[in-house]
This record gives sequence, C-alpha cells and structure tokens, in this order.
Amino acid sequence: MPVFAYKGVLDNGRATKGFVDAESDRSARSKLKRDGIFLTEIAESARGQRADSEAQTSGWNISFEGFRQIPQTELAIATRQLATLLGAGIPLVESLGALTEQVEHARLKGILARVRDRVNEGTTFGDALAASGAFSDLFVSMVRAGETGGALEIVLLRLADYLETSVRTRNKVITIVTYPIFMLVLAMLVTVVLVTVVLPQVTELVTRLDADLPWITTAVLGTADFVKAYFLWIVAFITLTTLGLVSAVRTEAGTRAFDRIKIGMPVAGRLIRLMAVSRFTRTLSTLLAGGVPIVKALETSRHVTGNRILGEAIERAKNSITEGSTISAPLKASGQFPPLVTHMIDVGERTGELEAMLQKVAEAYDEQVENAVTRMTAVLEPILILGMVGVVLIITLAVLQPLMQATQGISQ
Repeated sequence: MPVFAYKGVLDNGRATKGFVDAESDRSARSKLKRDGIFLTEIAESARGQRADSEAQTSGWNISFEGFRQIPQTELAIATRQLATLLGAGIPLVESLGALTEQVEHARLKGILARVRDRVNEGTTFGDALAASGAFSDLFVSMVRAGETGGALEIVLLRLADYLETSVRTRNKVITIVTYPIFMLVLAMLVTVVLVTVVLPQVTELVTRLDADLPWITTAVLGTADFVKAYFLWIVAFITLTTLGLVSAVRTEAGTRAFDRIKIGMPVAGRLIRLMAVSRFTRTLSTLLAGGVPIVKALETSRHVTGNRILGEAIERAKNSITEGSTISAPLKASGQFPPLVTHMIDVGERTGELEAMLQKVAEAYDEQVENAVTRMTAVLEPILILGMVGVVLIITLAVLQPLMQATQGISQ
C-alpha cells in the first residue's frame, strides 16, 4: 500500500506533519480530513515508491525494512511519552498523533503514523501494533492486556521500565567488553604493519649484506608468504565453513545442538545461562504484571531466552499449567534452571506472589550477569595482554635479530 507524506494544520492552528498509508491520494486526503487535519501539502513518500519498485523488479518481492531495526532506547522513550500523554487524559488517537510529531527516529515516526491511522479507523491499539510488524510479541501482548483491563497507561509504564532496564544491562555488558576488543584489534593492526611493512625492508637489507636470516625471521616470513599466496583460498575456506555452520545451525537439530553447546561451555556457558534466565524471569514478571494470562505469558517469554534447551523446559512448564500442575516442577526437573530460580518460583506460586518473586530473581540475576562479565573481563584482559605481548615479541625478535646480525657483520 502506498505511503504518503503530508503537512497540514490541526483545528487548534498547530502545524503537523507525518505519514499515512492509503490506496490513493484521495483516500489519504479523506483519512486526514477525518482526523481534523487541514492539508497544506501531500505527496507519495519516496520510501514507499522505492519499496514498490523493489517489489516489482524482476518479479522479486524483497523488503529490507526488517533490517532497519528500531533502537530499544527510542522505543522506551516513545513508550514512556505515550504513557504520559494518556495519563494526562488525552485520547489515544490524539496521543499517538502528538507522539508521532515528537519522535525523531524516521522509521518509528512512520510506523506510529500508520498505527494511529489504523486505530482511528477502529482497529484496537494492540492489533494495530501487531499489523505493523515492528513490535515484539511481548510489547503487543502487554498492550492488548492493558486495553482489555482498562490499564493501558500502567502497562505502558511497565513496558518502558522493562525496555530501559534491558538497555542498561546491555550497555553495561558492551562497556565492559569494549576495552579487551579494542586491545585485540590494536594488536592485530600492529602485527600486520610489522609483518607487511617493517619486516620485508629489514629482510631486504640483510639479504644485501649476504647475512643469514635467523630461524624466527624465516618462520614469520614463511607464514606471511603462505598467507599471501593462499589468501583467496583461505578466505574461501573460512567463508564456506561459516556458511556451512550457519546453514546447519538454522536447522532444527542444528539449533538445538548449538544451544546445548553454548550453555555447556566452561566459562561463557554460565554467563549465557544467567542472561537467558534473567530475560525469562523479567519478561514473565512484566507480562504477569500487565495482566497477560499465565499460559500466554509463558509462551511469549519462552522466545526471549534465545536458547532452544531452556525454551523446551519452559514449554513443558506451560503444558504443566494447562494440566493443572505447577510451573516450578517441570523447570526443576529439566535441570536447566538454577535452584534459586525454581525455589523462588515455587514460593511465588504457593504464596500468590509469583510476579514479585520473578522480579526479585531478575534483579538478582542482572547483578550476577554484570559481576560475571566483570570477572570474566578481569581474567581475559591479562590473557589478551600476554597474548599480544607474545605476538609482538615474536615479530620484534624477527625484526631485530637480523639487524643485530647485520650490524655485527659490518663491524667485523
């Protein structure tokens, strides 16, 4: 469906602009008129035209929209702003219109404009969000529960809290691992410069002086020559191997095997498990707090773990609930969840405070994730530094030894 960009004036005289999807220019004008917008300018969006032309080229229906993700920070800010507008007593359609004007992210602005149009036509807010394809099952389920229970503002505030907490946790992890990655890249660059620029010049000088090259220099040069000679073959091998592994992982059996390997790794496996459990407990707590039924909440939170093995345990817990049993029993029987998690869930089920218990578990595991990443980084940093020093030392010896031999030969 074509997307039209428009500029206009509201009933109160305030200027407005945005996007609207409609079958034709006339249909777009009718929609905007019903919204109380007096048009000053309207034209089909270049983005919409590009999408249509891409879809028609050579019969291929290709869309790159999914690759332009909405940053979680932008989504969290927009969610909190919408909750504030609704809390001030502004109707949903008008709140969405005001939010569309405030949002700076281009894709989110266009999506919100289309969501507002659908809501104005009578679609529920949750269904309009789902139809856009830009919001997670968690987001849509929470909004639908909020609409049904008449507590949309509260649900949006909880969603904003959830998104902001997720962003903070992710940023902490990124900040902690940035330095080791930077040091590794720097060491690789230094090594490449020494091997490709400095060492050949030294070798040429030594060769002119008819001096023998030390074994370490010969080994480094041999390795560099091998890489140069078979560079394309090496790249092809790495590429094909990577594609093969990716294709294998995308299969049902491959995904399951890879997920089992990930959580079974000696050090990183524990961190991956902690992060998955933290996401699961926080998501389930947020969904239950928003009024989502327990079965639907488990189904949605199962996907946020990002691990098939843990997801299967949660699926068994969901089936257990439908049969009138508890959540904690199948989670404990799976052996995939730490005892603290299953115990807290069991206590929450018996006391009727499952949401609060899950929230406490999520907070505890968020802290454990941060501590685990900090400790792992503290261990990795000296290992990386020693590795970098070792590599640079080998290259330095490969450069200096022939120079020393050449100098001794000249002095003699």
